This record gives sequence, structure tokens and C-alpha cells, in this order.
Amino acid sequence: MPKYFNNKTKYMEELNNQKALIQLLRTRMPFGKYKGYYLMELPEPYLVWFRQKGFPKGKLGEMLASMYEIKCNGLETMLRPLFQKIKKADK
Repeated sequence: MPKYFNNKTKYMEELNNQKALIQLLRTRMPFGKYKGYYLMELPEPYLVWFRQKGFPKGKLGEMLASMYEIKCNGLETMLRPLFQKIKKADK
């Protein structure tokens, strides 16, 4: 456990956050016009449309909502290098 974590619980939370981020970047859209696209590659207007109409229930809806927040807050460029590595590894 890295020394900057003062307890095991915080370390495990951080590890789970990292795994969730990697899963988010690795997930592809399972249906619709953008079926097969990585969620990271979905156009922002498509995510805005989902926000207005309602995200799907369950894990996919949570991931789409997260991607909406990432794109609307300009965080996509920060994740781009990691996404490119994941995309390359998935081929």
C-alpha cells in the first residue's frame, strides 16, 4: 500500500475507482446508432440527448452518465492518453 494512503479502506476505494475508470473506458455501446463504439467515442450531443430523455437503468446508464459528466466538464483530454492505450490493447 502506498504511503500516501493513511488506511487500507482509502487505498481499496482508490483501487476500485481506478478499476471503474478502466472499465468505463473499455466499455462499448451495446445498442443503437453507435453500437460497438467505445463510450469515450460517443459524441457529446448523443450523451446530452440521453441526459434529456433519461439514461438507461443499471450499470450502462451509470457509465453513460459518468461519460456525460466527463465530456461536459472538459475532462476528456485528460483521459485520452489512457484511452488510447486501452483501445490499442483491446485490438
